[in-house]
Amino acid sequence: MLAHIARRIGHFHGHQISSAILRRMRASLKTINPISAISLWTFSSQLQDFSQPNPSWSPEMRKFYDHYNAQCDTDTETYENKTGPWRKLPSYNRSIKHATGGIYISKLIQAKARLFTRSVNEQGATFEYVAFFNKEEKICICLFQPGHLLEGAPGHVHGGAIATMIDTVTGTLAGYLSGPSVTANLNINYRSPVPLGSVVIIHCALDRIEGRKTFITCKVTSTDESKVYTEATADASIRYVLYYKITVAHSHLISAIQSK
Repeated sequence: MLAHIARRIGHFHGHQISSAILRRMRASLKTINPISAISLWTFSSQLQDFSQPNPSWSPEMRKFYDHYNAQCDTDTETYENKTGPWRKLPSYNRSIKHATGGIYISKLIQAKARLFTRSVNEQGATFEYVAFFNKEEKICICLFQPGHLLEGAPGHVHGGAIATMIDTVTGTLAGYLSGPSVTANLNINYRSPVPLGSVVIIHCALDRIEGRKTFITCKVTSTDESKVYTEATADASIRYVLYYKITVAHSHLISAIQSK
């Protein structure tokens, strides 16, 4: 299967795509629905979900995970349907793995690349987090346990690491509400430093949608919400870049690109 895919896209990988090819690829989008080409609800036994509980999680992290997971509409281990307002979102080590057939493409295009927040193998060392999405209320919450390699001020999390997580969760919410998006603006007010190894909750909610832009509000709080560490606003634009869709059943590849 991989050899077949490699032969089909070999003339793209490692070479500059000609303008003629780009024109044909853009034209092909007229018959392809971009949203259907990227599955935002990917659950596959072939993919490792890095947001599953692991031994580095503190009892507090596990407690709140169990609290939200019990309210999910799908059991994350058996994939059986349940009744509940929340959906646990999978987290892979590359964003491309959310695309249909992305597990194969990730082995062919920049195979050594890793998502920044999932680039360190040591459990508990950097970004330990899990996100839950509520479609009806248009909100997303993320449990975040920052590891020892994220230090800024002694004993506390670097502001850039907090910004990274805010960008990750606001972008996730925008993506699930409006389709694949990129951050256009991110405004952050730091209220109080976050201790390393603590557990915080990142709350994101839809503010409004204007055309191609989705506006999100966000705050980072203690688990009991008595303390606000950070507040932020973000807006993300729907924007598609080069991506691939693989129809595995028919063993053929559809390539498409759409510029702004």
